[in-house]
Amino acid sequence: MIHSIQQEIENKIKSLKRGSILFPSTFDDLGNVEVIKKSLLRLTNKKFLVRLAHGIYLYPKQDPVLGNLYPTIEDVAAAIADRDKARIIPTGTTALNKLGLSTQVPMNIVFLTDGASRSIVVGKRTIKFKRTTPKNLAVKGKVSSLVVQALKEIGKDNATDEQLKLIRKHLRFEKRENLQHDAKLAPAWIAKIIKSIIQ
Repeated sequence: MIHSIQQEIENKIKSLKRGSILFPSTFDDLGNVEVIKKSLLRLTNKKFLVRLAHGIYLYPKQDPVLGNLYPTIEDVAAAIADRDKARIIPTGTTALNKLGLSTQVPMNIVFLTDGASRSIVVGKRTIKFKRTTPKNLAVKGKVSSLVVQALKEIGKDNATDEQLKLIRKHLRFEKRENLQHDAKLAPAWIAKIIKSIIQ
């Protein structure tokens, strides 16, 4: 029984793209959760899968020189959010790093979410999901949402001219209607920076 389910799981994984991030729930339709977990463990021992964290697996892309290629921590967070049908926004140093405002790569990567609050350890790094209000997640623009979180991290009146110049440069790639929408949701001092791009 377990072996036939394991074969079905293996076949299903082979139909996916390499680099896919998988969870026991990916195979809900194939059997009960305990059998699925045992099958995934066996496939990990066979080196067919890589276990990224508790209950999170990778069907790895392979490079002839580097071996298994691993997803970014953001990719793992996005896959978890997708599974949980939750929205996420990077905050703090992660937002700063993504915008090139800081070279510091945070060990703990924090996302605001409308899903459950929790921490997940992936290798040496930790993904933290912090539950927040719907208003914080109502932003429309990918760039403007990062800018709002980055500026909150920097703090009012603390951004250097160099940082503001880079922020304005990024915001020019955002759709005008997204900027108008997101400025209304941001604190007044951040809205002023966003609006300076629209004018």
